[in-house]
Amino acid sequence: MTIQELTTQVKTRSKKTIPPLNPGDKLTRVEFHLRYQAHPEIKKAELIEGVVYMPSPLRFEQHSHPHAAFMGWIFNYSAFTPGVRAGDNATVFLDYETEVQPDVLLRIDENLGGKSRINAQDYIEGAPELIVEIAASSVSYDLHAKKNTYARHGVQEYIAAPIYNEQIFWFVLGEGGYEPLQPDGDGILRSRAFPGLWLNPAAFWAGDLAGMLATLQQGLASPEHGVFVERLKTVGKV
Repeated sequence: MTIQELTTQVKTRSKKTIPPLNPGDKLTRVEFHLRYQAHPEIKKAELIEGVVYMPSPLRFEQHSHPHAAFMGWIFNYSAFTPGVRAGDNATVFLDYETEVQPDVLLRIDENLGGKSRINAQDYIEGAPELIVEIAASSVSYDLHAKKNTYARHGVQEYIAAPIYNEQIFWFVLGEGGYEPLQPDGDGILRSRAFPGLWLNPAAFWAGDLAGMLATLQQGLASPEHGVFVERLKTVGKV
């Protein structure tokens, strides 16, 4: 059943005939999406390996503000990297039993070699190259079930930021699964999938957004970012 057919079902069936969505439900992606569409009062729900997860209401300091900081960081990178697009809370279909809604994502356009695509209903299908999750109430599955799912589906890099212990885990996909990305001598984390995407964790935890963006600007001015941009341009001409 397509998403378009699901939408028709939601419009034609009474809301009372569509079961509610509850944490822990075991569903197919089709049934999950049907219930999610039918209950707009639910602000965020995800299906991971066939199990429904529904995070708690979001607090400002514990989620909203750090989320905005990462979104600004990612958005600025995409603004100077043609062919790369940022997303905020976009629905992503990974397989028939996994539908996620990452806090932040960064993807390469499918016409330039990216592994995900935008379908006819404006949802993402396939694995974006990079995903960021702010882990507060959701830390138990962000660092376990969700991490394993992202690795299995080929998300090249996964950043999890557990707010309570002020850590940033940046994972890079290797042959055996995710491996931790190590900072350089200055404590800067540098993406492998997106050359020039540099993160200063100390600035992030200090609330120094200007410092975060200053480090990013250094990455955007690096030779490797210039080479990456030219490579994307070359692919786009083929």
